Amino acid sequence: MSLTLAVEGLVVDRRPQGVDFVLEQESFGLPQGGAVALTGPSGCGKSTLLDALSLILRPNRLRSFVLRGRGGEADLAALLLRGSADALAAWRGRAIGYVLQTGGLLPFATVRDNIGLPRRILGLPGAGRTAEIAERLGIAALLPRWPGELSVGQRQRVAVARALAHEPALLIADEPTASLDARTADTTMAMLVAACREGGASLVVSSHDQGLVRRHGVPTLRCVEAGGRVRFAPDAG
Repeated sequence: MSLTLAVEGLVVDRRPQGVDFVLEQESFGLPQGGAVALTGPSGCGKSTLLDALSLILRPNRLRSFVLRGRGGEADLAALLLRGSADALAAWRGRAIGYVLQTGGLLPFATVRDNIGLPRRILGLPGAGRTAEIAERLGIAALLPRWPGELSVGQRQRVAVARALAHEPALLIADEPTASLDARTADTTMAMLVAACREGGASLVVSSHDQGLVRRHGVPTLRCVEAGGRVRFAPDAG
């Protein structure tokens, strides 16, 4: 099976930043179109691993980091270890979509413009794709509105649409349902998983609610800590 992401020998030491753990992820693989959820309590390292996978965080050690995106695949380990910001930003822009916990929408742009922004940055045609993904996610009626006029759940749907608009190979979502009530969290997670499946994107999502991700058929990796060393391992439960 073809992999969207294959990482080996990832080490991130957070102690210099005042966070008392070292992330040691010996391997992390994600099939094309597959999904996985990182679970565990707040502060256990979920966001650290997500930031490393999204090319934001510079690792202390890394053997390989193979990412497949538009235009082929490459081992980005050397770029990450050097902290090559421009090259990594280019890969991130092409291959990765990111959904923040609070949505992260631009308040001075309409929903239509928020969704279309990633495609404009990449120089891709946008109007048809924006309308298509908005229709698919049930937010077409929101396109002319402003983020401040939306409910929290609606903002998260728009954030997912924006993250998928440029057709990334990998979607990363950091606690996308944490600020939602139980019913809205359930519908948002269902929409997120379905949108990635239909769009062919692989999904890595973090959540403190293991039951929620399991209900939507997403396999889990749970945080395992021993002596200040943290890793994420398959949850047999």
